[in-house]
Amino acid sequence: MTGPSTQLLIDGALAAGGAGVFLTINPATEEPLGVAADADAADLDRAIAAARSAFDSSGWCRDTALRVHCLGQLRDALNDEIETLREITIAEAGAPRSLTFRGQLQTPVDDLEFPAATAERYPWRVDLGVAAPMGISTARTMVREPFGVVGAITPWNFPHQVTFAKLGPALAAGNTVVLKPAPDTPWCAAEVGRIIAEKTDFPPGVVNIVTASDHRIGARLAEDPRVDVVSFTGSTATGRSVMTAAAQTIKKVFLELGGKSAFVVLDDADLTAACTAAASTVAMHAGQGCALTTRLLVPRECYGEALDAVSAAMSRVPVGDPSDPKTLCGPLISGKQRDRVQSYLDLAIAEGGMFACGGGRPAGLERGFYLEPTVIAGLTNDARVAREEIFGPVLVVLAHDGDADALRIANDSPYGLSATVFGTEDRAALVASRLRAGTVNVNGGTWYCADVPFGGYKQSGIGREMGLAGFEEYLETKVIATAVRGS
Repeated sequence: MTGPSTQLLIDGALAAGGAGVFLTINPATEEPLGVAADADAADLDRAIAAARSAFDSSGWCRDTALRVHCLGQLRDALNDEIETLREITIAEAGAPRSLTFRGQLQTPVDDLEFPAATAERYPWRVDLGVAAPMGISTARTMVREPFGVVGAITPWNFPHQVTFAKLGPALAAGNTVVLKPAPDTPWCAAEVGRIIAEKTDFPPGVVNIVTASDHRIGARLAEDPRVDVVSFTGSTATGRSVMTAAAQTIKKVFLELGGKSAFVVLDDADLTAACTAAASTVAMHAGQGCALTTRLLVPRECYGEALDAVSAAMSRVPVGDPSDPKTLCGPLISGKQRDRVQSYLDLAIAEGGMFACGGGRPAGLERGFYLEPTVIAGLTNDARVAREEIFGPVLVVLAHDGDADALRIANDSPYGLSATVFGTEDRAALVASRLRAGTVNVNGGTWYCADVPFGGYKQSGIGREMGLAGFEEYLETKVIATAVRGS
């Protein structure tokens, strides 16, 4: 395909990368797609300086109407070019076409309306009334204000969803942003930069987008004292590094990290329906989602039946070309990621497990970073493949001995991002209330929505994205206390 924007967005202008360009690869074919602008440290420095100046010297942080206007323009402009963005997302991220009509593209674009509407109705100043602490009559006002410059570091798996989940609330709250996308999906972000520069009224420096092949460019955002907030989505290991770097300047950190989420099936659930749902969930986008339920916990007495059901469902998952509307499981993002997932499949056998289905490259797909949807059986929750995030179309099936045991296993994880429970309503609700996870799906319910906060417990992260809670992640709290004279 013809390459889209190969430019950075810095201080309102499109610019070449100081380090030249780097290749972006089609994961479905392993062939180069084209090139993207490759930023260097000087480019990042200019972007941070522009964001700092736009926050400190322009009226952006105080003009709610302008912010709402610009976000509305962005949403409309993205929708005007949605088909171009769709083809880029399919080619560069390997995203199945069907998913681009939902969480991979269309839904997050439309969801930009939520932070804009939130900014319009938000109580920026709250009267706390008059009191007399220490005998001094005082009128108190609580004021919510933007932090300043936000450094946003985004992953490759859902590039638009995560980008807009950060840009929308950060900008609506009055911050300025420097966005560093993953080097695997630079075009997705660069096209957003072009659209902002050409089709919106965002003041110069409010949004800066810096694509780079060097991961160190993103790390500098966490270190730079001019950046007030670092908002990172990615692996837990990288999140620790971001947190360590940010600690040097005591800046606010938002982290949305890994998961090893449990799909709990109770003994009164529809086993076939549960297993079908588990298979389609973990195979979606080749299992490249942090909140996907990658551990299936089933009653021990029906373990064999569950293995048969989930394996049959996994074997029916359409695997192949992501441009095909029927495909649910496309390629992994890169050869490096495919090799990483394959190493976990090898580990599963070494740990004493077996493949109930899958375990290798799909037949007929000799090119592309593909792996079969795979079900691993015969292991316990102590196995590494049951505890570590694999980030591929791999499901580990574990046996439990009743509701209490299922809860024990589900919560026995360093992560706590998401979970699912299938069973009769009252029992499923009770189990859901005791799961240590940020989101829980009961009997097929959907928690993903613009007004719903998303985030995890434990090592799955800090803070919440989306919803009112996600908007408030980008706000400081100030209290103004004024002495009341003559009282």
